[in-house]
Amino acid sequence: MCRGKGSKATKNRMLKIVSATPSPFARKVRIALIEKGLPFELVTDVPWNDDTVVGDFNPLEKLPILITERDGIVCDSTLIIDYLETAYPEPALLPRDPKLRLAAKSIEVLQNGICDAVVLTFFERQRVKEAQSAQWLMRQRRKIERGTAALASQLDGKDHFVGGVFTLADIAAVCALGYLNLRLADFEWRVLHPELASWFDGISERESFRSTLPTANVIRASMD
Repeated sequence: MCRGKGSKATKNRMLKIVSATPSPFARKVRIALIEKGLPFELVTDVPWNDDTVVGDFNPLEKLPILITERDGIVCDSTLIIDYLETAYPEPALLPRDPKLRLAAKSIEVLQNGICDAVVLTFFERQRVKEAQSAQWLMRQRRKIERGTAALASQLDGKDHFVGGVFTLADIAAVCALGYLNLRLADFEWRVLHPELASWFDGISERESFRSTLPTANVIRASMD
């Protein structure tokens, strides 16, 4: 748990999620809450802007943040998912079998890595052209290319990534690919991995995915 001065928040029993509209990490948590049928209050924030409230809840000033009445504040999407699986075990988003659970969490690790590289690329590109590091951008591009190739390889024509059923692995993969569509349109992952693209289009019709589509936000702070 990470606790800030907002740790006494929420006077009712509804969960509260502090999120940003483009964030694939926050989207993953929102999808998990929807899939589990848990009502929640959505607070939208831009952590880069001066008026952000993120630091009131998370000393690291990162999203997403889950605020609960019973257990205080939980930060980091991976930890939040683990918390939800423990506190609200049904319906499960992680397999009970240890090997399958590890396989699902491994897809989440890929998602986190791909999205981290996209975030770094996005902000590097916000700098003036002369200040951008081509070497840095190439390094992030390699991570993104290899990460999406690994997703395609592990899906391998199946309907679901792990165990033949819908799990966190599917949520994580959709969040990664959706974020690529939003922030890195010049990376043609669909052309490189047509079967992965077909899977993405099909599973994206799921209500929890359709209702959480990522959108760009307005960042007022200077990135220089």
